[in-house]
Amino acid sequence: MMSHLTDSFDDMGKPRSIIPNRLTLGIDEAGRGPSVGPMVMAAVAIDSKAAAALTRKGLRDSKAYGAGEDAHALRTELAAEVRARALFIATVEIEVTEIDQRVCRGELNVLEREHACKLIDQAPSCDKIIADGKRMFAALGLKYPQFISMDGAEDAHASVAAASVVAKVIRDNRFNQIRARYEPELGPITGGGYANAATRKWLRAYVERYGKLPEEARLSWPYPDLADLLGTTRPLTSQIELFA
Repeated sequence: MMSHLTDSFDDMGKPRSIIPNRLTLGIDEAGRGPSVGPMVMAAVAIDSKAAAALTRKGLRDSKAYGAGEDAHALRTELAAEVRARALFIATVEIEVTEIDQRVCRGELNVLEREHACKLIDQAPSCDKIIADGKRMFAALGLKYPQFISMDGAEDAHASVAAASVVAKVIRDNRFNQIRARYEPELGPITGGGYANAATRKWLRAYVERYGKLPEEARLSWPYPDLADLLGTTRPLTSQIELFA
């Protein structure tokens, strides 16, 4: 589906203007940087009218809503609005085993480009395809003429903001499943799996008890604070340069 023209009439029934209703596919991810849990990528196609309606509903980059249960509830509401208005949505949940394999080969960016292509190939024809991450996705412009990659795309394009919200809700739901699995034994788990004090606390409690990381942890990620417990049972090499 490509753009079509929408007639606009004044109160007298006369044409006011002809507005192109363009279809844009936005691509974004959630969970690239955390040390625990999957990464989720989403592609969302919305037309100009849906983009305007979602923006009026408060759609923004998923990170703009903050953290915590209230933020998750708000994103969940907006994701439902996106699903009601989008012409196409596709998502992929990239598990820690696949992430580890590709990170160990220095191919995290390649992994994202490969999955982006799969999402694009599922989508209908669009006037524009926009992905967040100028350098990471720039090469896809050679394959898709209507493709644009840019930094901060979620702030400039509603389709990318929609993809970021959809991906983040799925990622948060997956992490909540991880919490539900371990909280009865380890107590409250916060931090979202990111490299912060809350995540370090519950991972350390787990490693102290079992002598290894939980199966949802990315083994290719650096855990310098756990080196005294893990020893040489896993590589403690830094992959920080891949998170930029």
